[in-house]
This record gives sequence, structure tokens and C-alpha cells, in this order.
Amino acid sequence: MRKAKYPRSIILAVALYLVAAISAAVTQQNWEFLKVYIPFFIIFAGVVALMHARVDFSNFLLWCFAFWGAIHFAGGLVSLPDGWDFDGENQVLYSWWVAGKWLKYDHCVHSFGFGACTWLTWEALRASVQQRLGRKLFPSLGMIALCVFAGMGLGALNEIIEFVAVLIIPETNVGGYVNTGWDLMANLAGCLFAGILILFRG
Repeated sequence: MRKAKYPRSIILAVALYLVAAISAAVTQQNWEFLKVYIPFFIIFAGVVALMHARVDFSNFLLWCFAFWGAIHFAGGLVSLPDGWDFDGENQVLYSWWVAGKWLKYDHCVHSFGFGACTWLTWEALRASVQQRLGRKLFPSLGMIALCVFAGMGLGALNEIIEFVAVLIIPETNVGGYVNTGWDLMANLAGCLFAGILILFRG
């Protein structure tokens, strides 16, 4: 198997918006991001980098994760213009009602991100079978279901991290039980969409 390469353009893009996010969080005294989300992002990026060394993820997937990080940081740190409809008390992108009262920016980020996690599971599974058995793995309903469940599991892990944030930080923009339910629904939609793409892409 060829040695995995780390695209410099992706590394540079992630480094730039990470520095910008840290600077914005410090300026805004956003302890939720400084204490929880930024450290977790760094750990998650490290895990993906280590997996990439073994799996050699596609550039498409790496860019998806880079983009996910950017829209996640923007969601919590970029303020909405006056007059934009938003949910709750925090006037930031994550609270923005993108369409009516049924689709928030937060839902879009969840769908995209955990759809990408489903795709990551597929590429990792396919590479593992290729390396261990010397066989090319083709998507089947069973394999896709496994990847979707894995993506949903990572989405549940994200909810646990948000719960920890609520426990250790007095004021967060996490939301309550209903918000968690909608987050999980958005995760499912993204995972299923990614699964369908993988199935038909072959």
C-alpha cells in the first residue's frame, strides 16, 4: 500500500482557521469552545491523521473533515446580523433558523459532519479488508448499514461531549433534551445520505 500523504493545502487551511477560532474564542471569552470544543477538535484531528497514515483517506474525505471543522467553529463564534431569525438567547450561527422553524444551521452541521464520519468508516473498513485479506470490498446493504451505525455512534459520542460541556461550564449554547433529539435526527439524515452515496458510487 502506498504511503499516505498529508495535503499541505488542507493542513494550512485547518491551521489558519484553528488560530482564528482560538483568537475569537479568547476575545469573546467563550469558555465553552476554549475548554471543550477546541481541545476535542485537536484530539479528533490527531486521530484522523493517525488513521490516515494507515488507511490513506481520499482527499475528498479529508477536505470534508476540514470543512466540517470550519463550519463548526463558525457556528459558535460568528454572530448573526440583526434581524436574522434565531433560536434561544445566543445570536450566533448555530442558533440560526435557516428555513422556517424546522431547519437550523446546527442541523446542517450535524448532518454534514456525521455523514462524513459514515464515509470515513467505509473507507477505513474497505482499506482494512484490502490490507488483511487482499480483497477489494464492494458496498452492500450490510456493509453500508454498519457504516451508518458507526456514524450514528460517533454522533452519540458528540452528544456526550456536549453533556460534559453542560456539566463543567455554567453557560453553554448546547440546548436541552429536544435539541439533542433533533441533533440525533440530523445525524441520522446525514449518515443515511452518505450511505446511499457510497452504495451507488460503488
